[in-house]
Amino acid sequence: MTDGGAPWVLGVDSGGSGVRFALRRTEPGSPAEVIASKEPVRTGPGGIDAGHLLGQLLPAVEELRAGTGAGRIAAVAVGAAGMATLGDELRAELPGALARSLGVRTLALAADAVTAYAGALGRRAGAVVAAGTGMIALGTDLAGWRRADGWGHLLGDCGSGAWIGRAGLEAALRAHDGRRGGSVALLDRLTAVFGAPGELPGLLYPRSDRPAVLASFAPEVAGCADADPVAAGILREAARHIVQAAAAVCPAAADEKPQVALTGGLFKLGEPLLAPLKEEFRRQLPYARRVEAAGDPLDGSLLIAAGLAAGELRLPRDPRMLWVATE
Repeated sequence: MTDGGAPWVLGVDSGGSGVRFALRRTEPGSPAEVIASKEPVRTGPGGIDAGHLLGQLLPAVEELRAGTGAGRIAAVAVGAAGMATLGDELRAELPGALARSLGVRTLALAADAVTAYAGALGRRAGAVVAAGTGMIALGTDLAGWRRADGWGHLLGDCGSGAWIGRAGLEAALRAHDGRRGGSVALLDRLTAVFGAPGELPGLLYPRSDRPAVLASFAPEVAGCADADPVAAGILREAARHIVQAAAAVCPAAADEKPQVALTGGLFKLGEPLLAPLKEEFRRQLPYARRVEAAGDPLDGSLLIAAGLAAGELRLPRDPRMLWVATE
């Protein structure tokens, strides 16, 4: 297969459940070839492990090139969970390693919230809430970034899957104890999912994946919301937190309404969460316009890489949020 036409770019989306790699041409609308690894990149004393990421990235590029006939890769964008605080090793090692191994001399390293933003809204001003197990809101006026929450399940992530699940389990245990504010319906679901309520602390506290375990109960809360006022109240409170975070980062626009998009698996809970979200948007963000997310974080990585290759990345650069290296 010959390689003619627009340059190629590589996008990487590294998260807690694995890594995805995508290769496509820079032309708008060009299809991407995607492969995925279910092995998350390790985090070590130096932060995100550059060697472990390269150990997955280089074979993936070889496979993608074989499938597409791609030649020179003009730019790479890596979006990773924890990049803002754990990305020092990647910033130190990846530019030289990719220049030596792939001949790539233009690289962006971005927080996963930035790639989520780019996938959802592209290079437009506005705000994006990315919510799944955790929750973070990111906004930009194209001059700088503003973030709200994303502090993890112990300090924040208010309204996230872990937050909803924890609130649901607390309501279940209140019912188990006979305290006010409890939910018998959620107690029944706790027992069905986890077993005897008294065993829950021993099942939960020793685990390193506590946020994911808590978030696994969020669909149970949503499933009870139609008939159980306590479950419905938890989702209303979650919606309030989510929109508060969006409002905190949403830029003011003099000439048109700023755009706000929601992205992430949490919103698959459906109407029990989406209905109160609509109410909260009307109450807290009447000056903004809700839009559907155009794509996901992997799409955002590809968009950033294409912008770099064309020399027209319009999203603001930042040492922690969106760092660009050119060899």
